[in-house]
Amino acid sequence: MKIKSTLLGLSALLLAGMVQAQDGWNWPADSEQEAKARELNAAYTDYMKSEQFVEATKPLNWLLVNVPELNESIYINGVTVYKGAADATADEAQKRVYQDSVMAIYDKRDQIFNNADKWIENKAYFGYGFYKGTKEKLGDVVADFERAIELNGELSLVDLYSAYFDAVYRHNAYNKAYQPEEVLAIYDKIQEHLDKAAAAGKDVSRPKSTTETILVAMKLIDCDFIENNMGPKLAADPTNEALANQIFKYSVQYKCFSSNAFLAALELIDSKNPTYSTSQVRAMRYMQEQDFEKALPVVQKALELAENDVQRSEMQMELAKIYGNLGRKSDARNAAKTAASLNEEVVKDAYTLIAQLYMNSFNDCRGGQSRAKDYSIYIAAYNAYQRAGDSQGMAQARARFPSKEELFTEGLQAGQSMNTGCWIGETVTLATRD
Repeated sequence: MKIKSTLLGLSALLLAGMVQAQDGWNWPADSEQEAKARELNAAYTDYMKSEQFVEATKPLNWLLVNVPELNESIYINGVTVYKGAADATADEAQKRVYQDSVMAIYDKRDQIFNNADKWIENKAYFGYGFYKGTKEKLGDVVADFERAIELNGELSLVDLYSAYFDAVYRHNAYNKAYQPEEVLAIYDKIQEHLDKAAAAGKDVSRPKSTTETILVAMKLIDCDFIENNMGPKLAADPTNEALANQIFKYSVQYKCFSSNAFLAALELIDSKNPTYSTSQVRAMRYMQEQDFEKALPVVQKALELAENDVQRSEMQMELAKIYGNLGRKSDARNAAKTAASLNEEVVKDAYTLIAQLYMNSFNDCRGGQSRAKDYSIYIAAYNAYQRAGDSQGMAQARARFPSKEELFTEGLQAGQSMNTGCWIGETVTLATRD
């Protein structure tokens, strides 16, 4: 996994302000040793200042081996020297020796000075750069990033989260180091840190995008994984809100809305912390399964949680559908009309639904004594289709109007008013199909 090239320029920022004169020089008691230590200390610093890093390694190595507690500066500068030597060396074997020396310097500094919080992030960064392609070293790289977060609460440079997660990806690819759930937990924790950084005003768009790309590349998650791996765990621990949130998040991300795991997670989340969205989606699932009795209270809750008229109109339309399927036709019509009054964009759907309710009510409303009255409900349906702008529906309704002969037989004529009666209860103007 290739991390964006900007990440490779972080070392200057990481090291800025770290190399400075240190107090507390511990020169050897032996005068000859002291003289040699002073000489070699001066020598390596001169080489370092002139960027002769390979040359600087020799006197510096003597100091690190023979007077390891001389001063913390030999460790701070030692990173610069050995990293510079590694960059200047073409021989890959020797380059690796210098890189290993950088990491050994950090480890020795940790033993003597016990202040890893000051430099552990630097070590993690360099370790990633050195060892991201080395199977045996990736566990150490990941451990250094995690130690940096543990000691400091975060990574100070947000782009390092990309390097950390890429190291996790590589460690898993090379060494099968994690269960899928463990990788997801790491990813989620990284996102929490990035969200916190974003709230503090930092631009996290790049690491957000990169870590998401890495997760997708790992191919850990699909609908089967959510259903067969995560779902049973939630079933075994049905009050586990963290797991439910994880299932919900990945189900949305990978469009796994039809799984039982998603529904179980959604039910827990919506029961504990309902929002308009969770209640809406939960109701839609129940409606897809034609469990309208179960959907009804959830839609009513979503209606209460709606924040604007557009959302209210959406839920009134869903109420209309539920009432219609439950045989509560009058309630369905009222909900549809309310939806239309809240949002002009649903007028067509609302009045189409009302028209269909009327069209499907012939058997319920037929009195059998007046064909004109029985068929007047189709005139009411025609009017509703007309309000919806549905010419095809209008034609279907008109085909069921009474005929001229039927009106004449009953002493009626087109243009007269008549109430449909039944639950529809609309007064219509009589018209004929011919």
